[in-house]
Amino acid sequence: MKILALAGGVGGAKLAHGLAQVLPPQDLTIVVNTGDDFEHFGLSISPDLDTVCYTLAGLANPQTGWGLAGESWTALEQAKRLGAPGWFSLGDRDLGIHLERTRRLRSGEALSAITADFCRAWGIGPQVLPMSDQPVRTMVRTADGRELAFQNYFVELRCEPQVRGFRFAGIEAAQPAPGVLEAVAAADLVVLCPSNPWVSIAPILGLPGLQAALAVKPVLAVSPIIGGQAVKGPAAKMFSELGIAPSALAVAEYYGDLLTGLVLDTLDAAQQEALRELGIISLATASIMQGPADRARLAAEVLEFGQSLLTHA
Repeated sequence: MKILALAGGVGGAKLAHGLAQVLPPQDLTIVVNTGDDFEHFGLSISPDLDTVCYTLAGLANPQTGWGLAGESWTALEQAKRLGAPGWFSLGDRDLGIHLERTRRLRSGEALSAITADFCRAWGIGPQVLPMSDQPVRTMVRTADGRELAFQNYFVELRCEPQVRGFRFAGIEAAQPAPGVLEAVAAADLVVLCPSNPWVSIAPILGLPGLQAALAVKPVLAVSPIIGGQAVKGPAAKMFSELGIAPSALAVAEYYGDLLTGLVLDTLDAAQQEALRELGIISLATASIMQGPADRARLAAEVLEFGQSLLTHA
């Protein structure tokens, strides 16, 4: 069964790793959000791509879920002593990756080609694709009338400003990266990982032609909201500030007609009846991934559930 996973952030990276553990590499393609990408110290940084790739390669910091294990911070500390901004944690090992990505982008290479080379160097089996080679930037509209670049909202301001909406700058001119639409066409099942629907999955879905391509495919989502809270990140806070009670049901309603099935946590099993009324088939299971074994177990359950959706269709 060919699987296409759409992912961003730590939760998405964890399920992508689980899928990579239980599927042959040639049967899994992971398309990653690049709306979080930004420039800092003149470097091109792709936080979601790096988180997914580091996790698949077994390089991620197991305590944070992002960044590299065994990281050091000498370069950043030196820069901060000279008055440089220190709100974004650029580790020494991470810095080398950003330097090389930036060098190659400035020489005219595409992000998708660079990512493919990095994946080969790190021994990653499944195909990992950035959603686009063109820049798309997630902008956060706040209650005080500002429009903040995502990393300023997320990291510098620690998600404190109240959210009123989002804009994906450049989305109209962007195209799916080479291989993305081909992966959709080849997929037997599309999995929306437990990533933030507003800022991790929406930029991918906003690419021209993508939703139309997905409309003829069985699509299941794994809810990032458990018991009204996000396991990590601001997804639940965003739902609340946009006037929507955060829940697995709200996640399903957000994705709307795109969705065939939803995987939700057993804690939220009472919402399955409401999901049935929406015409969405659901699976309730333990969805928190504490470690690699949990990721593989959840991925296997997602695939078994997905297989049942194919049969149902």
